[in-house]
Amino acid sequence: MSAKTKYAAMSRRAAMTAAAMAAMATLAGCGGSGAGAAATGDMALGAAEGAKVTVVEYASVTCGHCAAWQEETWPAFKAAYVDTDKVRFVFRELPTPPANVAVAGFLIARCAGADKYFDVVHGIMSSQREWQAGVNPRDTLFRVGNGAGLSNQQIETCITDPEGLKAAEERERAAVQAGVTGTPAFFVNGVKIETPGGEGASMEDLSRAIDAELAKG
Repeated sequence: MSAKTKYAAMSRRAAMTAAAMAAMATLAGCGGSGAGAAATGDMALGAAEGAKVTVVEYASVTCGHCAAWQEETWPAFKAAYVDTDKVRFVFRELPTPPANVAVAGFLIARCAGADKYFDVVHGIMSSQREWQAGVNPRDTLFRVGNGAGLSNQQIETCITDPEGLKAAEERERAAVQAGVTGTPAFFVNGVKIETPGGEGASMEDLSRAIDAELAKG
């Protein structure tokens, strides 16, 4: 099977997965209620599991609002709460259209290893403008994957791995079952934080909720 055929097969499966999930809940282009407990496949930074405050973000590498939050809010949030180990930051994958690109991106991030996962996710998000300029998203995924140390063959194997695809479907299903209906969605100790009209939750609103939790006895 050629590399092109393999990628097409992955794309069809990812598209079928997205359609099935859409039947359960409509994934708003980039909104949810829900989830704070630990989940299979969680990727985390900052404080250890069991921290006083856990912030969960549901996001997609193909969501423009997620990319905007990543660019505009993440640096300050990371410096204030993650780098200081004040919170445990948990990232959960919820693919948005084009689903095949999102699923492939998340698989590549996981294949790159836990120590490079966030670098790959953030690298794909920050490259979304390339697609608007006509760059094939597949080229972006391979470039970012190569930058994380993966060969083209390793990437091809990664994005077509049946077990990896199955795990991705299970993570997506868990997010939908938790009541999350769009991305980015943020929860502080299980309570959803929203900023109307913003790109997800603002630094101000997140800080207010986090600081209140930290202040509790």
